[in-house]
Amino acid sequence: MRKKAKEISEEDLYSLNIGMNWRYFKSESFAFWMICMYLFFEYVRPQSIYPIIDFLPWTQLSIIGALLGCFADRTVRWVSSSVNVLLILFLITILLSSAFAYFPSVSFGKLENYYLWVIIYFLIINIVNTRKRFFIFLCIFLVASFKISLSLAISWAMRGFSFTTWGLSGPPGFFQNSGELAIQMLVFWPIAWAFAHSLKPHITKTWYWLLMLMPITAIMVILGASSRGAQLALIVQLVVMNYRTVFKPKVLISCGIALVLLWTFLPEEQKDRFRTMGEDRTSQQRILYWENGLEMIKEHPVLGVGYFNFVPYFSRYYADDILLHRAELPHNIIIQVGTDTGVIGLAIFLALLLIAFRKAQRFRAVGCENNQKLIGACANLSLIGFFVAGQFVTVTYYPFLWIHLALLVSMRNSFMEDSKRKKGRP
Repeated sequence: MRKKAKEISEEDLYSLNIGMNWRYFKSESFAFWMICMYLFFEYVRPQSIYPIIDFLPWTQLSIIGALLGCFADRTVRWVSSSVNVLLILFLITILLSSAFAYFPSVSFGKLENYYLWVIIYFLIINIVNTRKRFFIFLCIFLVASFKISLSLAISWAMRGFSFTTWGLSGPPGFFQNSGELAIQMLVFWPIAWAFAHSLKPHITKTWYWLLMLMPITAIMVILGASSRGAQLALIVQLVVMNYRTVFKPKVLISCGIALVLLWTFLPEEQKDRFRTMGEDRTSQQRILYWENGLEMIKEHPVLGVGYFNFVPYFSRYYADDILLHRAELPHNIIIQVGTDTGVIGLAIFLALLLIAFRKAQRFRAVGCENNQKLIGACANLSLIGFFVAGQFVTVTYYPFLWIHLALLVSMRNSFMEDSKRKKGRP
């Protein structure tokens, strides 16, 4: 007998019955539809792939729709978290830094690069507030990322796993550049790994192996993207993932085989890039960015040189150290935050990372006892991947960290609230 939407349980959703998942989604509120629509249009970017539908600002409309929908959704409740406080403090610091920047017009012109993430974060954590909603929302995140990883893994395989200077390119938007694309895959694959293993008792073997294609294709994209920083981050993730058992003979042999396979898959040109790391012109330029960036922080410790002022400041005061065509962002999230907002903003940013790490590490919820350590550990693997790769690219104001924080807080809140209901608490 066909179940009504209100009768669909969490276990029904976990079985990945597409019909039941769709019926449940249709029964949800307008606010939830809109926040899911935002995630779809931001990550899949169909408006860029198919220009015929690019006649409206879809992501902006979905954010506005989610905001308006909150007033009609009686289930939306304010969610408290220490992350909320730090995000607001970081916003205040950015505003102060912009006001006292060397080039205020540059700073104020870039404010939306951060404050929009604050709005999106609060919409997600307050709307995605039950286990069922979180499951559907996470599925959209995973499917959107998998759409990218599968198509690019196939493209890389079809060209014989060969090297190109541009690596692999994602859809127009945040993931078009190969470096940023690889970081999305670093964030994606541990979550996909945890998702597949957590659902294993509820799904068929066919579904399980289909789900395992998500982390496999994501790792393939990281290898094919030609980003040295992302590939180093992947190695760190794998070491951290297996650090407790890495010295056991079976695990040691397995890790050795995996590393040999990873190195074998790397094109010779990519291996050469590792051999010349620190010596090529690109590496030398980045080292100059980092050295001079640290000098900027020392000279302007309180609020930095100004939000997004690194490029014009570097062009004016360090012109002799521009080895390439023009000055660029510092290719390092620590240097970027430090020069943008000084030691104050950097302390808040590092506190955000630390709190996110601890929240995942301490994740506990009724009904998830068998998977608690796996879920928390994999969430932190994503965070580690972002942080390590972020030492080589400038991605502070990209979606990686802010969506990760929203997913983490939403997960903890939705599982805690449902656990309270099951225990009969108010």
